[in-house]
Amino acid sequence: MSSALDKIFADVRGEFPALTQKVYGKDLIYLDSAATTLKPVSVVNRISHFYSFETSNVHRGAHYLGDVATGFFESSRHRVAQFIGARQQEEVVFVRGTTEGINLVAHSWGLTNLQKGDEILVTEMEHHGNIVPWQIVAEKVGAKVLFAAIHDNGELNVEDFKSKLSSKTKMVAFTASSNVLGTNTDMPLLTKLAHDVGAKVLIDGAQIVSQGKVDVQAIDCDFFVFSAHKLFGPFGFGILYGKKEILDHMPPYQGGGAMISKVTTEGTTFNDVPIRFEAGTPHVEGAVGLHAAIDFIEKIGFDKIHAYEMDLLKVATEKLSAIPDLKIFGTAANKGPIVSFNLKGAHHSDVGQILDREGVAVRAGNHCTQPLMARLGIPGTVRASFSVYNNHDDIDALVKAVVKAREMLL
Repeated sequence: MSSALDKIFADVRGEFPALTQKVYGKDLIYLDSAATTLKPVSVVNRISHFYSFETSNVHRGAHYLGDVATGFFESSRHRVAQFIGARQQEEVVFVRGTTEGINLVAHSWGLTNLQKGDEILVTEMEHHGNIVPWQIVAEKVGAKVLFAAIHDNGELNVEDFKSKLSSKTKMVAFTASSNVLGTNTDMPLLTKLAHDVGAKVLIDGAQIVSQGKVDVQAIDCDFFVFSAHKLFGPFGFGILYGKKEILDHMPPYQGGGAMISKVTTEGTTFNDVPIRFEAGTPHVEGAVGLHAAIDFIEKIGFDKIHAYEMDLLKVATEKLSAIPDLKIFGTAANKGPIVSFNLKGAHHSDVGQILDREGVAVRAGNHCTQPLMARLGIPGTVRASFSVYNNHDDIDALVKAVVKAREMLL
């Protein structure tokens, strides 16, 4: 790794005050970014400023603060559209996060378009958020959810994926990057294969948006979802991208204020997209915070971020692999900055607790991917995930803590 990049990311690390604290008397080593990223000062300050000086509901206020808040709210929609390459900001729907975005599509598009005998294709490495909504809708309409297999190294078995596509396939929903294995999927290829049989495509982009530039037009997906909190932004806010010609024909997901055009005692007509899908008072500070988070990440630059995180992944993989009795799950050539592992003979929760007492924050469990764990034949893993604020010292602390866990447990 170049000294120039080391200097850049040393400065970036200084943007995260959470890393200045100690836990159990030890420096905090935060390696749980796949669950949520820490928040930089610029994002925290922007949200604080909104609450301090710009608080107002949006769209309906007949006063200055209402106009200011509405301007920032819609400016964020425009910023997100640019960030993911949408054709127009009307294709950007504000939701509570990735999970709500998938549920919106499943219940609005799915219940309208899926019929008995239709098939929905997902993969074995999906998060529960991209499995359960489809199972619920499939049960209601009589459709079936199929699972494309993965190889032992965590890569998607594309041949199996192809074999499960047919004229019955109406929706293909897959992750851009596994939250457990780190495996990155070939989004344009899988999208084309799905479109070739007439299926719509939804991509779970929760893990990919902080890794590199996403262009939904180049991918040609029909839907793309992600959460702000995994992109250095606030909790409880996310994005559903949908092609406008598809969104225009989808019924509302929830009813209430804002999403209506006219309400009478006889019935209701609905607003245009995307407001049709944004019932009630929105998460205005979420939109403002996401705008600041996008500014933060683009100021660094995705090329630099990717190079830096891939170096961390390489070094961590090499050093962890040298520990006896340790097995890494997910060794695909194209993967994100995630290392999932177990110590043979030790429970993942016990390892996680020992690491915690050493100040190393990781995640231990099934990571909301029980079908994947069943495929791997394990109940769970220890997962270390890296981001822009980590460095080689963090990796050394992780390795030292894992060695201690091995000595205590094996």
